Amino acid sequence: MLEIACFNATSAIAAAQAGADRIELCADYAAGGVTPSLSTLQDVRKEVTIPINVMIRPRKGDFNYSDEEFELMKKEMDMLKPVASGFVFGILDANQRIDEARNRELVEIAAPLPCTFHRAIDETVDLEKAVETVEKCGFKSILTSGGEKTAKEGTGVLHYLQGVCRPKVALIAGGGVRSNNVEALKTRTKIGWFHSAAITTPGEDVDTEEVRTMQEVLSKFT
Repeated sequence: MLEIACFNATSAIAAAQAGADRIELCADYAAGGVTPSLSTLQDVRKEVTIPINVMIRPRKGDFNYSDEEFELMKKEMDMLKPVASGFVFGILDANQRIDEARNRELVEIAAPLPCTFHRAIDETVDLEKAVETVEKCGFKSILTSGGEKTAKEGTGVLHYLQGVCRPKVALIAGGGVRSNNVEALKTRTKIGWFHSAAITTPGEDVDTEEVRTMQEVLSKFT
């Protein structure tokens, strides 16, 4: 299964038409993805039928948020919830551990929509323990590169998490996933979901041919 991170409505619609199984809708690729506008989400929803999971992130940078930023995250979630299929977010405390109370609160606000904990988990001090904590918070999935900069570098950890830890949440392998490595990642990790921005040129527009090629590769495993 293939999830495409999209940073504008045009890309999201194009990715869906190219065969993506799910969209992660964000804004501002240069910032690493922040909360998109309601109007962008509405524009995408008018044109696509696949699930659209929406990023909730008030700013670029670290994932330890102020009280004001946390309140903004809750307001953004309330605003986007009627149109979203699910949400993507992650909050760490000052010690780079999962902020269980705040994450649980957002999961409860999002209910019954599913939530994905994003790659903030790769910055935690103990990845295996972090996965357990995220499970307790009620998340349905985790986007991770296995604690490394890319999924390729984290292949061994991803394989361990998937095969040995067998988490109750679904793992989504992300970080540098492309058509030239997704087959090897699938074979080695046995993970079911893969995440990519599929951006191959300067800017933040999706490469639809890259989406099609990744989906063709993954379809061999179904």
